[in-house]
Amino acid sequence: MDHTRLTMSATAALAAALLAGCDGSTPGSPKSALPSGETSATSTPTPSEKAIRPVPVSPIPAPSAVPPTAQALAPQNGYVFVATKSGQTRCQLSKEAVDCESTFANAPQVNGETAHGVRVTADGKLSWGVGNLGAIPTVTLDYQTYSAVGWTILAGAEGTRFTNAGTGRGMFVSTAGVKAF
Repeated sequence: MDHTRLTMSATAALAAALLAGCDGSTPGSPKSALPSGETSATSTPTPSEKAIRPVPVSPIPAPSAVPPTAQALAPQNGYVFVATKSGQTRCQLSKEAVDCESTFANAPQVNGETAHGVRVTADGKLSWGVGNLGAIPTVTLDYQTYSAVGWTILAGAEGTRFTNAGTGRGMFVSTAGVKAF
């Protein structure tokens, strides 16, 4: 019993000592860590906030695995032929490559002619060409995800992304331009 009373007495004495230093005034002159002229009401961005700036949206590669919700497109003689919803771009897919044709803005010159064709291989190598795909039996894509001969196709209003499921490489195609990844 004496031990309990002693412990309670010591605890009360310690609490009183700690609270004694908590009065309403503290001597000295307060100094702010904020730059001169700023008050704590002013929000100073952290370095990570300063680094965040709006940037134009650029195509980002989709994951290399084929999403389970992707609609499978059946090949014809090893090829799948697609057209974008707008009808402005047509593409031919095989296991090795994707070839697309369109009237691309700022397309490069190939042998003195404006390129209308672009190709990306499964390993991400991009090349431009002159010519067209001819009369191919295309399937018109809606704005959704598809899979075909080892490629994932993500069709959207901004353009179409082709990603090789094995390598994660591919290209983003729109009439505004083409970007390999």
